[in-house]
Amino acid sequence: QVQLVESGGGLVQAGGSLKLSCVVSGDTFSKFAMGWFRQEPGKEREFVASISWSGENAYYADSAKHRFTISRDNAKNTVYLQMNSLKPEDTADYYCALDGQPRPPGVRSGSYTYWGHGTQVTVAS
Repeated sequence: QVQLVESGGGLVQAGGSLKLSCVVSGDTFSKFAMGWFRQEPGKEREFVASISWSGENAYYADSAKHRFTISRDNAKNTVYLQMNSLKPEDTADYYCALDGQPRPPGVRSGSYTYWGHGTQVTVAS
C-alpha cells in the first residue's frame, strides 16, 4: 500500500522560506514522477511543481518559478519543495502526489494516482 505524508508547513512572514517534505511508503517511489499541488479554500487544486523519477527534469508553475525548488532523494523515498520569497498569495494547503505510471512529470492533477493529506502553509503579510 502506498502512502504519502507531507510535513513542513506552517506560518511564515512574507519574504520568508519553508521547506516541505513528503515521505512515500512502499517500493514504487523511485520509479515514478512526483508532483506538488496546492489548494485554497473554495478553489481548484493547482499545479506547483513536478519532478521526474530520476530528479533530472523538473517543471514549475509560473507562480513558482525562480522561488520554489523541487527535489527528491530516492534513497529516502522523499520529495521536497523548497519555497523562498514567500508571498501571502502562496497561502494554501500543499499536497504531494505520486504518478502511478512510468512517464514524464505531469502538470495536471489527473496524472497522479496517489496523494497525501496535505500540509498547510500560511504566509502573513
